[in-house]
Amino acid sequence: MNSRTSAASLLRKFALLSFMGLVAMSALAESPVTVIEQGAQELGEKLEGRRDELKNDKTALYALIDEMLLPRFDREYAARLVLGRHWRSASEPQQQRFIAAFYQALLRRYADGVLEYDSSRVEIMPYRGDDQEKRTTVRTTVTLDDGTKVPVNYALVRRDTGWLMFDVTIEGISYVRNFRAEMNSEIQAKGLESVIKRLESEAEISEVS
Repeated sequence: MNSRTSAASLLRKFALLSFMGLVAMSALAESPVTVIEQGAQELGEKLEGRRDELKNDKTALYALIDEMLLPRFDREYAARLVLGRHWRSASEPQQQRFIAAFYQALLRRYADGVLEYDSSRVEIMPYRGDDQEKRTTVRTTVTLDDGTKVPVNYALVRRDTGWLMFDVTIEGISYVRNFRAEMNSEIQAKGLESVIKRLESEAEISEVS
């Protein structure tokens, strides 16, 4: 593995867990930037003095991430975007199972990365969006170990309860688009029900590991 690949791997972990952590904020946050600023501070506070404990207690780690992510992550919207055209052909029970299974699998797949989170590496860029629109993007940069600054942008959607996160884009690569391509190939090969069961199984295995 070359240094760039290694850096990219670390960045993916860092950014997705930043994505999970940064969504924790006041429901009355005035702007998308406030969402990011408040979330960065809160995640750092919650990790303070607990990294060793959380490293050895996955249940506590999952609970911490879930506490911060679930209230401010638009699970259904993200799931609809990931499934794409398959959402329309899915039954309602399948849709609900996919929402829950995808969220849990996502949380568990990247949970360890939260222990590497360092808010001092995140720089929030001047906001250029329009927070009166339905969707907007908050741009940040993440500084890697070698000093390289990489763009990490967070996509949010405005709901009645406030701004909710649904996607993160690293160097132009969107998690939603990546997962959609992955899921589409698997669904075409094995069917939606098989994919849902795999995700459900992935979450169950993580529970007992």
